[in-house]
Amino acid sequence: MAVIHQTVLKPTKLELLTAWLPSRPWYRGGVDGPEPVNAGGFRLDDPEGEVGMEFIVVNDASGAEPATYLVPLTYRGAPLEGAEHALVGTMEHGVLGRRWVYDGCHDPVLVAQLLALFEGRATAQDQNVSDAPDREITVSHTGAVPPAADFAAGVDDQAGTELATAQGTVLRLHRVLRPAPDGPQVPEQGAAGHVSGAWQSPDGSRARGVFAVLQAGQR
Repeated sequence: MAVIHQTVLKPTKLELLTAWLPSRPWYRGGVDGPEPVNAGGFRLDDPEGEVGMEFIVVNDASGAEPATYLVPLTYRGAPLEGAEHALVGTMEHGVLGRRWVYDGCHDPVLVAQLLALFEGRATAQDQNVSDAPDREITVSHTGAVPPAADFAAGVDDQAGTELATAQGTVLRLHRVLRPAPDGPQVPEQGAAGHVSGAWQSPDGSRARGVFAVLQAGQR
């Protein structure tokens, strides 16, 4: 179980994201940089208790139209070998000391626990309270889920991040979130499941949508 420490972070998560978001192909904000505001999210626990994992939802009103991003982050006590391209930055944690912060889509621990969430072996946790399940996260899943080791490194595009197996199974994370007025729907063809949740939209209303989709490979 991850313990949520009420402490000071330098720089803050939002300060790290302000510098990092414009480097992403899915960034829709202004040329002068984003203005990220926390809009929700959830956590996953590392069974080994070493890696912090958080799926942060942020709103950004800096562009021509407001955008909402899903940003999975991992927090580590030492650099992750071979993941320099995924480093968001470092921060000083008032309790844990220096933490290396990574784009979680490229961290094998987060990918493994997200797949465990699809399978029902992991439970989404409240973003701000220790040992409290997040009841707004819903999961739908059918069929087998390949092990995390079968997925190649994540590839970013203009709307999300995809990880795929040699057999064609695709795990897609939606980085630019879209509200689903009538409830989130998973594409029917080949869909094996989805993870959906809620966030505070830029206009102050409560929105729901799909965070991640698992697309079945060819049999």
